[in-house]
Amino acid sequence: MRAASPAVVALGGGHGLSASLSALRLMTDRITAVVTVADDGGSSGRLRDELGVLPPGDLRMALAALCDDSDWGQTWRDVLQHRFSSAGDLDQHAVGNLLIVALWELLGDTVEGLDWVGKLLGARGRVLPMAAVPLLIEADVVDAAGTTRRVVGQSAVAVTTGTINQVRLDPADPPACPEAVAAIESADWVVLGPGSWYTSVLPHLLVPGLHDALHRTRARMIVTLNLAAGDSGETAGMRADQYLEVLQRYAPDLRVDAVVADPSAVDDVAALSARCAGQGSRLLLRQVGRGDGTPRHDPLRLAGAYSDVLDGFLGDVGTRELPAQ
Repeated sequence: MRAASPAVVALGGGHGLSASLSALRLMTDRITAVVTVADDGGSSGRLRDELGVLPPGDLRMALAALCDDSDWGQTWRDVLQHRFSSAGDLDQHAVGNLLIVALWELLGDTVEGLDWVGKLLGARGRVLPMAAVPLLIEADVVDAAGTTRRVVGQSAVAVTTGTINQVRLDPADPPACPEAVAAIESADWVVLGPGSWYTSVLPHLLVPGLHDALHRTRARMIVTLNLAAGDSGETAGMRADQYLEVLQRYAPDLRVDAVVADPSAVDDVAALSARCAGQGSRLLLRQVGRGDGTPRHDPLRLAGAYSDVLDGFLGDVGTRELPAQ
């Protein structure tokens, strides 16, 4: 039998990371979210430009996803997520972004500030930035005519048209958050995805300290694929198996133990199965979407899928295919 409360590190950003955290919090309170810090749009981008801080938005969303189920936790979650609407400078600023940045200025410590917000929410886990400095994402994009152009900034890359050939970070060798490295090294499981593949998922592999920790850890790794097919923006036209192909291109030696996918989002099951088999991964096909026509994960269904992986039940009829942990 696996440990009742495994130590899990979830990597990503934005709504994708919130989805995995909302599921994982139903299974364990030993959760560490490692969050991308490359956002350059909206409230986060404005605070980043004006104050020179890490963009707080994705960190705020991860904290909100881990809040306690009590009235206290959910009320403070709603406060954190509240956005002002005005004709002035506060328009569309999230309260949580301002609170997080205020704590950073008062305490002079990024991680301590996030821990304080976690205490306020009664968060079931810890939220950490993936790097100690704000990052800029750049991409080489090939258009239909075969011309390559450089796209700069997470918000621009996320909505770009064309095929992304390469992504990189500026600075190219950013310092990883030491606490994030330590969490990965001591984890039982690491969850990568879902989320915007080039702007929320892959950036973790481009931070040398995290890249090395992910290859060094004894933790087992789960890759969670997105619910929506790549029909627009940075992943337009990508099949489910190509997400794994891209991941392997950036980390060819990364050991992936299991891949979780919703059958409705897989256009070619045979191709995905072959890709998983070729890289030594087990494929778990489960309905993990909400079933309301929107590409959103259902926390209970996704938690059930993760539980099957942790318990080693990857077959359609509950055949144990991985040793339980």
